[in-house]
Amino acid sequence: MKKYLKKFSKPSIKRRKNKKQEAIPNSAMPRITNDTVAEHREEVLSSARKYIYPLQHSKHKIVLFTVSIVLATLVAFFTYCTLALYRFHSTSTFIYKATQVIPFPIARTGGSFIAYENYLFEVRRYRHYYETQQKLDFNSESGQQQLDEYKSRALEKVVNDAYIKKIAKQKKISVSDREVEDQITLLRNQDRLGSSEEVLEDVLKEYFDWSRSDLKRSVREQLLQQKVLAALDTDTQGRAEAALAQINNGGDFAAIAKASSDDLTTKDNGGDFGFAIEKSNRDLTPQTIDAIFRLQPGQVSGIINTGNGLEIFKLNELQEGKAKTSHIVFNFKDLNEFLNNLKADQPTRTYIKMPEPQGDAQAQAQ
Repeated sequence: MKKYLKKFSKPSIKRRKNKKQEAIPNSAMPRITNDTVAEHREEVLSSARKYIYPLQHSKHKIVLFTVSIVLATLVAFFTYCTLALYRFHSTSTFIYKATQVIPFPIARTGGSFIAYENYLFEVRRYRHYYETQQKLDFNSESGQQQLDEYKSRALEKVVNDAYIKKIAKQKKISVSDREVEDQITLLRNQDRLGSSEEVLEDVLKEYFDWSRSDLKRSVREQLLQQKVLAALDTDTQGRAEAALAQINNGGDFAAIAKASSDDLTTKDNGGDFGFAIEKSNRDLTPQTIDAIFRLQPGQVSGIINTGNGLEIFKLNELQEGKAKTSHIVFNFKDLNEFLNNLKADQPTRTYIKMPEPQGDAQAQAQ
């Protein structure tokens, strides 16, 4: 049987070989030599080019199309933002986020631009507080009038802040991170911002739609203004130092208060507040509360910058957490008295027009 199968298997293998040889004869196979390798390479590449060139052309079209879309989007974005900011005076969250990324200017002082974002930072804080806490409808006529008035004040503030920063740079006045944190700690110790980080964040979000970094930014601006104003108002600083010197030399606190205090409601009483002060009192500045409750009965503080002026405190009596206190007040001069000369030398150019107060418009109409 094996012999029988072997007899038929061998011819079949030969036949298959012959078929392969017939299908691809040796004469049909290209012969590649050193002389013909360049020719064959070019032949292969030319065959591939008919596929490569259309692909490269398609890529070029895709790139052009993508660039066109991006440019059109950017043009539309800048056009929308420009109209929203300078024509419609939008304060929306989207516009505010855009100004945080792109420094659209709202004004120019000298050779420096003032960022629109600074203005929106103030207006949005004010609007959020009055809408959520005071339930004021800014779509009403009275609400819109109040908002317009504040917008004018907000613009004036950010312009003044720009001049203050210039003066601070000239006088090498700065506010450290430690000073900012100390001020926030002072507010929290008096339970003005909550006793924990979680409560602090909730209070900031609820009342002002702020983050903690927004609070630090606001505190830094306030402290810088206080420092600059104190440095500029040398007359007030001199009066306070003279009064403190008299007290330290044995002068009568009440007599000095009557002679030099700027607080018309307390000076005739020798500077006596006329009521007992508690740590929870919110009618007085945090600096005032802190200074008073650092004293022992009979002690006199140094000169305390309370924001609007300089004060000297005397603790007369402390009972059950209530302090009977006297003070001598030295009010700072109006900030504009010091900024007007700088504004004259470096005029401000604003890029938005504030609406006229309705009262003024009515008076002009009459």
